[in-house]
Amino acid sequence: MSMFCYQCQETALNKGCTRAGVCGKPADVANLQDLLLFVAKGVSFYNLKARENGIKNVQADSFPVESLFITLTNVNFDRDAIIKQIKAGLRIKDALQIQLKYAGVTIENAPEAATWTGNTDEELDAKAAEVGVLATENEDVRSLRQLITYGVKGMAAYYHHADILGVTDEEIVLFIQKALAATLDDSLSADKLVALVMETGKYGVNTLALLDKANTDTYGNPELSSVNIGVRQNPGILISGHDFKDLEELLVQTEGTGIDVYTHGEMLPAHYYPAFKKYDHFAGNYGNAWWKQAEEFEKFNGPILMTTNCIVPPKDSYKDRLFTTSVVGFEGVKHIADRDGNEAKDFRQIIEMAQKCAPPTELENGTIVGGFAHNQVLALADKVVDAVKTGAVKKFVVMAGCDGRMKSRQYYTDFAAGLPKDTIILTAGCAKYRYNKLELGDIGGIPRVLDAGQCNDSYSLAVIALKLKEVFGLEDINELPIVYNIAWYEQKAVLVLLALLSLGVKNIHLGPTLPGFLSPNVAKILVDTFGIGGISTVEEDIAAMIG
Repeated sequence: MSMFCYQCQETALNKGCTRAGVCGKPADVANLQDLLLFVAKGVSFYNLKARENGIKNVQADSFPVESLFITLTNVNFDRDAIIKQIKAGLRIKDALQIQLKYAGVTIENAPEAATWTGNTDEELDAKAAEVGVLATENEDVRSLRQLITYGVKGMAAYYHHADILGVTDEEIVLFIQKALAATLDDSLSADKLVALVMETGKYGVNTLALLDKANTDTYGNPELSSVNIGVRQNPGILISGHDFKDLEELLVQTEGTGIDVYTHGEMLPAHYYPAFKKYDHFAGNYGNAWWKQAEEFEKFNGPILMTTNCIVPPKDSYKDRLFTTSVVGFEGVKHIADRDGNEAKDFRQIIEMAQKCAPPTELENGTIVGGFAHNQVLALADKVVDAVKTGAVKKFVVMAGCDGRMKSRQYYTDFAAGLPKDTIILTAGCAKYRYNKLELGDIGGIPRVLDAGQCNDSYSLAVIALKLKEVFGLEDINELPIVYNIAWYEQKAVLVLLALLSLGVKNIHLGPTLPGFLSPNVAKILVDTFGIGGISTVEEDIAAMIG
């Protein structure tokens, strides 16, 4: 095999991609991402030693977070950009070693990830082929290490968004590094790795709470909103991904230019935040979930800005209109440089291109309703509690998570459509595109689909559940009339799952397949301890979950 990757739900045969990624990642890029992760572990090892000895290296603090985000599925396909990041990590590692040496600190038996170094691209490629997932031979240890690694990848992505808005937590940064360094420690037993999995979930809750604070302090609390899904007659810029800071700067720079700005995919929930409503040229949402972008970007006609995941290999018909920024990269696609200090990103070349383009081709029309993050739902708490007490609402069904290309994901549309009319769907993430345009009606004025926002807003679902537990005076969160039928695709969803488990939530259904990186023994631990289950047919699952 020329590579091995099984971190996403669509991995080949649910076992692993071995020649090229289903995501479009070529083998050499996949291997270099493994090497970047390897270097990030080495930086983490030395940085933790430095911290223990009172040495602080700002670059060493931020490097693992950014590197982990780069290695998420559908973020960076640019070989040169990944090599540049690897070489930066090696320089940081060398600097840490020098700092430790001058402090009189001697480190014995450092792992290879800490001691290895390389200079040429050929050396990097050779090492990259050796340090992937399968370097850990024991299947169960490998499975637990990957569960931790994918959890902290998701944590790093969420933390990155909070950090950009100036909201930070050193404890989270150091936990990410602690977890990475632990995956190098061959002395850790399976029990200790399981404990670290649960600790990852605990820090996942903290990270999601931090990001919620960053977003709401900066842009206000999401509120009930109706979002246009048609188009106007002006030229447009389409922004996709998750980064609200990029959106804010783009909206400021396009004011008065005659250009409309549209969201795509996970950027849809930006329309729920009060701070963005003041921009008259913030036109609406265009299209659907990430995996339809090739078709939808082609029809948009104007430039597209990818701020984070999920980018897919672009078609030639729009590749020259596609721009990346931040951690995102794709070979041959123009990249917008990061901010210089407090200066905003410079989007002039996107704006100038948009002014020469035709307006977007309309895909659909109408509106969709969202904005049901925790603050908005708690404002409706009396109405919600009343509906439960009177029996108007029998169950809440959490259908958060990710969407994807597999035909089996039609299950989630059919499941939502087939739910009894006395159930309410709680959702966040792009999984909602499977059912947020269905005519499911409302219950006493409460919409039957309550969209909290991005996967970044998954914290709201936990807050809502905990508040209902308090309101109903329950001892156990699992006594609530809430069931969980979650779709997953990539590593942020893994972190959300671990966060829910750390809060004590049990009997979560996860699909459309269980993760390929779970060994039979590790899967058994999750099933026996937490009641994790897969999905079957819509009819069987509705009968089992709803009754």
